[in-house]
Amino acid sequence: MIIIGLTGNYGMGKSTVARMFGDLGAVVIDTDDIVRELLKDSAVIYEIKKAFGEDIIQKTGINKKLLAEIVFEYPHLRISLENILHPRVFKKIDEEIAKITDTSAIVIIEAPLIFERGYQNRFDKIITVYALEEIAIKRLKEKGISEEDARKRLKSQFPIEMKISKSDFAIDNSRDIENTRRQVEEIYSRL
Repeated sequence: MIIIGLTGNYGMGKSTVARMFGDLGAVVIDTDDIVRELLKDSAVIYEIKKAFGEDIIQKTGINKKLLAEIVFEYPHLRISLENILHPRVFKKIDEEIAKITDTSAIVIIEAPLIFERGYQNRFDKIITVYALEEIAIKRLKEKGISEEDARKRLKSQFPIEMKISKSDFAIDNSRDIENTRRQVEEIYSRL
């Protein structure tokens, strides 16, 4: 079994690339999905309320929009949130990996903050997905994120060039989907 960290900055296409790896037969674990589930957990909600105050809670649970605004505005609070979530995320990843019986499986862990938090040693190989910043901003705006917020999000992460330089593979997702797919297929065959 080989454990691959799939990273890249916001809006650069990690999820698209992860789906392509999944289509080829890789086991894909999306940390965003894990976080979404954790944000419904009462212990997590309690810790977030303790760290961020009552205003972060609404009838349906955590006000994710407000939480995002806060953590992208105040880096020290983003780290507080990551400290609450990340140990639980990795515990869940380990549980998911333990369920895999195929010893030749290629496991793709889609995770945006591998380098920012020093998690690179948890993976056998790392793939960085990148795109031109203006393309990433356009994609984020299409998801309803303002240009100002998109730039804040991108600024909160390490420069993409640094991530590429520290990765085993890089996928340029600036062009058409078929170009990206060819790169994914080539890396998958090498893995």
